[in-house]
Amino acid sequence: MGEIEEGEVDHITTDVQGQKCALVCECTAPEGISGKDSLPLLNAVLKNPICKLYRFPTSDNKWLHIREQMSDSTLSFHVPKELINLNIKEDMRRNQDLKELGELAPHWDNMRKNVIAHCEQMLNMYQDTLADLGKHTGSSFKSSCSKGEKTLEFVPINLHLQRMHVHSPRLKDALYDVITVGAPAAHYQGFKNGGLRKLLSKFEAERRNTGYQCIYYSPENTAKAKEVLSNINHLQPLISSHADQLLNSASQHSPDSLKNSLKMLSEKDRVWTNVGKSLNCIIAMVDRLLEKDNSSSSIKESENDPSSADRMVSHTSGDWYEQLYPLIITLKDCMGEVVTKAKQSMTFVLLQELACGLPQRLMLTLRRDIVFSQALAGLVCGFIIKLHTSLRDQGFLQQLHTVGLIVQYEGLLSTYSEEIGMLEDMAVGISDLQKVTFKIIEAKSNDFLPVITGRREHYVIEVKLPAKMFELLPQEIKEGKQLHVYPVLFNVGINEQQTLAERFGDTTLQESVNQENFELLKEYYKLFTEKMPPDCLPHFQEQNDLKGLLENLHQNIQAKKRKNVEIMWVAATICRKLNGIRFTCCKSAKDRTSMSVTLEQCSILRDEHQLHKDFFIRALDCMRREGCRIENVLKNIKCRKYAFNMIQLMAFPKYYRPPEGTYGKTDT
Repeated sequence: MGEIEEGEVDHITTDVQGQKCALVCECTAPEGISGKDSLPLLNAVLKNPICKLYRFPTSDNKWLHIREQMSDSTLSFHVPKELINLNIKEDMRRNQDLKELGELAPHWDNMRKNVIAHCEQMLNMYQDTLADLGKHTGSSFKSSCSKGEKTLEFVPINLHLQRMHVHSPRLKDALYDVITVGAPAAHYQGFKNGGLRKLLSKFEAERRNTGYQCIYYSPENTAKAKEVLSNINHLQPLISSHADQLLNSASQHSPDSLKNSLKMLSEKDRVWTNVGKSLNCIIAMVDRLLEKDNSSSSIKESENDPSSADRMVSHTSGDWYEQLYPLIITLKDCMGEVVTKAKQSMTFVLLQELACGLPQRLMLTLRRDIVFSQALAGLVCGFIIKLHTSLRDQGFLQQLHTVGLIVQYEGLLSTYSEEIGMLEDMAVGISDLQKVTFKIIEAKSNDFLPVITGRREHYVIEVKLPAKMFELLPQEIKEGKQLHVYPVLFNVGINEQQTLAERFGDTTLQESVNQENFELLKEYYKLFTEKMPPDCLPHFQEQNDLKGLLENLHQNIQAKKRKNVEIMWVAATICRKLNGIRFTCCKSAKDRTSMSVTLEQCSILRDEHQLHKDFFIRALDCMRREGCRIENVLKNIKCRKYAFNMIQLMAFPKYYRPPEGTYGKTDT
């Protein structure tokens, strides 16, 4: 760091002391964070790096050397393809279950035919979308100009890793990552009637008001039924496994092992009558076998006592196994019957639920899938990059499997016109990420792309690591423990439309989103302090520092202050101090996002790396004029101009305004 690396020199800028600040555009691949072993994996998910080097003075007349890097990601297309494929399989299974309900009364049969017809229509659309995405082999970027394209509506807009690597003379080298992406939203579907938050609320209200006309179960009872079925599906393989273990203990003729296996089997869910009866038969048989075994061992064998042979129980393993085997088969048959009946009952409930509000319900499902797909692609990218950069940080790895990761989204959307709908979509999409867990596995080939399993209620993302990297993980993670994420969203509109919203419109959506997510952040912090040792946080001497930041954030959220960007600054600081993953989003992640990430980078240089205070604005203008973000604009719209005009910029907070000559109204 600090030397001009090999590559073509784009620009040379001069500071006020007359010394040169070098900027270099690199043509090489991005640096490996964990050494050469991580490069194959990084190259699998990051593409098309753009790099710049800067040199800025510190407050004590030293030099800061900064490497800025921006890369797009193959996950932009890979994750949506994986997700749509899972949605198709889930919907095909559901349709097949509906068809296998058997004979129904004419009313129910007509309802079934109607539901299946609508669902198959949706299924065909998902299949067409997957086929269209399949044509984008090797693609890793969706431009802001393509946000309204139907064939790409599952793909996140302008997804990039924005990275700053700082080398300072007195401090340890530091790395700062932000994932930049367009707000997850269904642009092709439009926002005429609002976004998901409003549409879902309205749909549920209508369903409650007219529910007696179309459904025979309340939403609460439907949810309970789904939970019961989920528990049954979870218990069936466990019971089967414990039953097999019981037979294995019997074949080994091990009394202690037999008792333990029976104990584990007995603990799983006696709630079904037939299963309970079958289990009682097994318990009685095990008791008899153990009783005979105990009595036989207490009787002295004597060749002169012929009666002892009659009282002896055979000690061959086959005796125990053969007596238990038919009872175990009966138990499994009973359990299978329970599962079949429960599945049929649940399918019948699902039929009624789907019939209520067709096709509106399916359109809401489609919109939610689209928004979730965009959000998930960004999350998976952020998680993988965070994992790579922190593999040798034992505190982080402990936090990962003990508590989980905070994922903080910074939104720059206004609460006026169409962007209200975008924010409503984004809020639901990010909240839905709570149903995602990660699992880290050892890669068995050179394919390092993540694999997604599960269904809409819960997805598991399997992240593959090369063997040498996998060995660095704690045992709990190696053994497959699922890792949780805690997504939070804080939004502050900063443009001229937000000015209109604050003066003539409504900002309650933003206020509600910020307050709700502050509560979620507070819950995570509480969990963190309960489960993690106090010395695991980087940069902080005392837990009180975080408490103070949380209180500061709370006060700013409560304050009725226009365009209170302090909310975003404090939330971002809390996220970094909690080892979290940072996201910045606006409509296209191109203009407002560029202003925000460059401001964040320069603020970090000032607050953490002693950037000379007289050079803060100069560094900011330099990054916006010559850095990676102006390259991002070029990449999206083939023009080096941020899409602002002078009138718009007058409404922006001071530090969110680009330098002269870098803006002009263009298509976004």
